[in-house]
Amino acid sequence: MQKRPFDWPATGPVNLDIHDLPHASSSLEWWYVNTHIYTEDGIELSLFASFFRIIRGRDENTKQPLYARSVTWGVTDAARGRYLAETVVDRSAPEIGLKKLKRSEGKRDDRLIRAMREVLLQDKVPYPDRMFNREPFEATRKLELDYDGLCFKKLDDNTYHLKMFQDHHKVGCDLIFKPQKAPIRHGADGVVAGPDGSEMFYYSISRCEVTGTVILDGLARNVSLGVGWYDHEFGGYRDTDNQEETQDTDKVSWNWVAVQLADGTDISAYTLFDVATGHTTDQRLLVVKPDGEPIRYDHLEFSPTRIWRSTRTFNDYPTGWRLRCDEAQIDLELTGRLDDQEFITVISPPAFWEGSVDVNGSYMGAPVTGRGYVERSGHVSVNSLDDFFGAVGEEVRASVRRLLPFDPTFEEVRDLVAGKGREYYLDGVDIAQLVRTLAKPVREITDRGGKSWRSYAALACCDVVGGDSRRYVHWLAMPELMHVGSLIVDDVQDKSEIRRGGPTTHLVYGEPLAINAGTACYFMGQNLLRSSDVSDADKLRLYHIYFEALRAGHAGQALDIDGVADAVPHAVETGDGSELEKRIIAIHRLKTAAPAGALSRMGAVAGHGTELQIEGIGRFFEALGLAFQIVDDVLNLRGFKKNLKDRGEDLRHGKVTLPVAKAFSRMNGTDRKWLWSIVQEKSRDQQVIEAAIEKIEACGALEHCMKEAGDYVELAWQQLNPLVEDSLPKLMLRAFGWYVLERHY
Repeated sequence: MQKRPFDWPATGPVNLDIHDLPHASSSLEWWYVNTHIYTEDGIELSLFASFFRIIRGRDENTKQPLYARSVTWGVTDAARGRYLAETVVDRSAPEIGLKKLKRSEGKRDDRLIRAMREVLLQDKVPYPDRMFNREPFEATRKLELDYDGLCFKKLDDNTYHLKMFQDHHKVGCDLIFKPQKAPIRHGADGVVAGPDGSEMFYYSISRCEVTGTVILDGLARNVSLGVGWYDHEFGGYRDTDNQEETQDTDKVSWNWVAVQLADGTDISAYTLFDVATGHTTDQRLLVVKPDGEPIRYDHLEFSPTRIWRSTRTFNDYPTGWRLRCDEAQIDLELTGRLDDQEFITVISPPAFWEGSVDVNGSYMGAPVTGRGYVERSGHVSVNSLDDFFGAVGEEVRASVRRLLPFDPTFEEVRDLVAGKGREYYLDGVDIAQLVRTLAKPVREITDRGGKSWRSYAALACCDVVGGDSRRYVHWLAMPELMHVGSLIVDDVQDKSEIRRGGPTTHLVYGEPLAINAGTACYFMGQNLLRSSDVSDADKLRLYHIYFEALRAGHAGQALDIDGVADAVPHAVETGDGSELEKRIIAIHRLKTAAPAGALSRMGAVAGHGTELQIEGIGRFFEALGLAFQIVDDVLNLRGFKKNLKDRGEDLRHGKVTLPVAKAFSRMNGTDRKWLWSIVQEKSRDQQVIEAAIEKIEACGALEHCMKEAGDYVELAWQQLNPLVEDSLPKLMLRAFGWYVLERHY
């Protein structure tokens, strides 16, 4: 057992006049409240707020600790399906963030770290976080926190005053928390141990009467009934002279719950985990009876019953729980009042779940109900961009399955074929036959998965301009269907046999059904747009953008089918491949860049971006589309990760790609003629193919291709960067640009 700091509570009741105050020995300290309230006009809301203070270093002259402060808080408006959250951080947050990034190297995706570092080096933090406009204030003789107008203080009558406001959502509160029970120590007589060796002291006032006003949509509303909870935790203490940055919360994850039952009983429980091993390091359950008597238990089950996936971070969160403690005769079901109570913030990357829950079950053999709050932090299912796009792909496939189910309802078939008012179109239609001849040929490819970055583009670009992509999650299927439709038809035209690791659609269902299914995919996107929550003017604009992309794609396919062989003799004869390169780039632009740009513009339109933002985002994704195809040409020669495609496949098929065109400008005449003969022969001799690849590599053509791809992306980014606010979605776009350039599959 470590020796306790001098300013921690002694045995006995916690003296709030002393211990509500900040503690000099603590490297980490926070004050937390939550409340469930009803307003006089019948609105039910839940709200939480946390005020944090952490040591960030010491003054060089006085050696006194220097602190960084932050506030996280949010409001759950379940009836309207809204979760309104905000994080405000210290002016030193960029400096602290850079240090955390340094510690994260090798643990998190390097591209995400680089994107974040770019912002922090400009002394900024990405939205939704913002920095304090003025220095936070803390009183020394009483609890009084004023963090740039976000205030929590103790009044002379021993009540607590919480005053908050966020301008972006026009939401706030002016609330009084009046304790109804005495403070109770949590953990082992107040001590909570973390896996990093630190100790924290933790006490709660588990029930308060809450009165005052809340502000919703800019209007103040009186509270008619409210119940609240107050926690105070401090420590991060080690038995060492060096207190700086002792608390590394990246090592710890936790699930925590605070429940207030209608019968006056309060329950708090937590489970701490070692992130590296996943092992439980501590768990406790505290019951506070209606009369304030505490009872503590060490054995509990706090397990998920339902999982929800965020379509902003693509992390998975439990939104249903079962809390059991046989010794205490507790068996409770906890259900999130909203699934989407994900709190996105850079200080707990990339997010955590803090939400209001309904409580039902039994306690001491009697049925009970209540309200509660659950916090789940540090459990990150997406650690890299590979993880991210893997999760995106799963959601894309689910979206396609919803649009093209194998066992559809009458309404689903009607909407697929026509729409409301055209039910008679289905008279005599054999639905099973339609599924077999239309849905299954499409899903033959979509169910195998793909890179899914096109689907990500539309949603991400909605968020980047300040929109809410959650309103357009059903769009995930649209880019995939546009792309897969072209693949199915392309495979027929090229007589390809393999697609996404399996036989092509036309080999399974025949060419007529494959061609029909492929072209049908193009029109399924219109069905998704028709059901979108956008104005008629925006919907018309979305249609124009969508069909412009289809026209461009078909033009590019026509050029690709006919090929560029007629331009090769001049390049071989003169060593000038510039015209040949332009024609190849034109095909890439029409087939890949134009659809990518269109989908991103559609997202920006849905997010109500400005004209400059819409065009800047479109140009950036066009650059990504070009870069993606150029990198694909390079990987075809250098080899794909896990041998996804055969190395040198393009050469064996006699295809003139950008690396070949660039090689013609860099080789001597003899080598140019030799390489052209290999391409024309469509050689199947792998030794010959390897020799050709070696010469293309040696002349610098592949490196020049990669540089050109990088230049496209970087130039487009520099044009887009000043047009959109720094935000977490923007960081993802920046990292995605590097991901395209550095991919190996």
